[in-house]
Amino acid sequence: MASICNLCGLPEELCICEEIAKEQQKAVISIVRRRYGKKVTIVEGIDDTAIDIGELAKILKSSCASGGTVKGRTIELQGDHKKRAAKVLEQNGYQVEVR
Repeated sequence: MASICNLCGLPEELCICEEIAKEQQKAVISIVRRRYGKKVTIVEGIDDTAIDIGELAKILKSSCASGGTVKGRTIELQGDHKKRAAKVLEQNGYQVEVR
């Protein structure tokens, strides 16, 4: 017998909790300058624990062809990838605000 999700009440294979969490989140993308004038793209505002932030960072890093890290619930990408990161997040179902 399949296990049942505690939040949505559906079987684990059909669970829609992550999709609902994506729709409720608003990702904010900004650029900051770090040491020696290097630019870093910051993706923040994805606070729901139903979303695997590590997997999202992996998707962003591979699509932007850059390095990066996760600090808390914030994703940092090396370089200026504001437009590309916004496009990838929108394709994955997130609301995006670019600053």
